[in-house]
Amino acid sequence: MTAAPLVLVVDDDPAIRRLLRTSLGAEGYRTRDVASGDAAIAAVWAEAVDVVVLDLGLPDLDGQEVIRRLRAQTAVPIVVLTAREDERAKVAALDAGADDYVTKPFGMAELMARLRAALRHRLAQEGAAPVFRSFGLTVDLVRRLVAREGVPVHLSPREYDILALLVKHAGRVVTHRQILGQLWGAGGDVQQLRVYVRQVRQKIEPDPERPVHILTETGIGYRLTVEE
Repeated sequence: MTAAPLVLVVDDDPAIRRLLRTSLGAEGYRTRDVASGDAAIAAVWAEAVDVVVLDLGLPDLDGQEVIRRLRAQTAVPIVVLTAREDERAKVAALDAGADDYVTKPFGMAELMARLRAALRHRLAQEGAAPVFRSFGLTVDLVRRLVAREGVPVHLSPREYDILALLVKHAGRVVTHRQILGQLWGAGGDVQQLRVYVRQVRQKIEPDPERPVHILTETGIGYRLTVEE
């Protein structure tokens, strides 16, 4: 099992942040919480956040401005959680780039459903099915779970990110440059990538020396096979 999805909670009410830390943790999510818009933008820039839960009434920036700034740099799902009930605020938040909208007071079951839906929607936009299955390998991109023949497989965060990227482009060649650019930015090199791919193969392949899942396209990159 890999690390659970990381939810960034952005709310200036300490009681709400405490409630969401406890409730989301009980549902298997990891959380980080901040009290301002500037802190939220910095956190998304610095960490691999999977979902943002955002209050619109923040002390420094209006929530809609936070959404616009986040959308300028990332496609991370954003679920607005606020006491504002008017339709104009809802439409404005969605137009700015939010994925969904939940009004306070709220039920945790509803919020959990909206978080899962936001993750699935983003994956669908990227052209990936939420759950990938091929030749006994299962990768659940929403829950960040990997299994081989039904047995859970533990991957490090970097190993999982590589596999997830290949899943999103399953059946197609993904070049070294594409992988390095998306996962390392300006850092990283092909040799480092090869080491990680070898580690992933050790965990998901029946025979790592004769891989059936992650195939090497010599001098180009890698391809994740798809069972027809």
